[in-house]
Amino acid sequence: MHVQSLPILRGRRAPGFAQERQRGVALVIALLLLVVITLVGFSAVRGTIVQQKLASNMYDRQVAFQNAEAAMRAAADLISSNPALIARNCQAGGVICLTNPFDDPNLPSGSIHTVQTGTTAGKYTAASMASGQPQYVIENMGNWADASTNTGFNQTANAHNYGAQGVSATSVFYRVTARSGDPSLSATKNRAIVTLQAVIKKG
Repeated sequence: MHVQSLPILRGRRAPGFAQERQRGVALVIALLLLVVITLVGFSAVRGTIVQQKLASNMYDRQVAFQNAEAAMRAAADLISSNPALIARNCQAGGVICLTNPFDDPNLPSGSIHTVQTGTTAGKYTAASMASGQPQYVIENMGNWADASTNTGFNQTANAHNYGAQGVSATSVFYRVTARSGDPSLSATKNRAIVTLQAVIKKG
């Protein structure tokens, strides 16, 4: 009997093993790409949310600024005709007026006025997107020299030619402090509060 020996193959693997290995590598790469795409998507969504919040905050501040500005105009219209609205005379002896009267514990009660709704002088109706009606405080800062009419000392032609002194006119100045809304109300919670201040001259 003749027996033929067959060579033994070593170091070779079945063809199916290589295909399975390739499939495993492709699966890992696909999972990594999926993770990267997911992270990029999350970053894009987060950036969009931040941009929306920034835009919303800027819009809210613009509305609050317009509200405070309207309160200042309303107060200026009422100074001459409604002296009872004036909180105090800051030039009087013993009276100390802080920079922001809304934070002044010595501010007389009832000195913070809410702008009345309407379209006539001294009134204003806040828009629906505003947090509420604005407020203001009027303070008498005293009678001071009016720089717009003050000719100065010895600065006129008469002073040089005839020895006459210049005339210094005076005016009463009022400080108006306005804010966009009452921060104690629930409607103004998490809303922008803008405070404006101006000095207004009245003859």
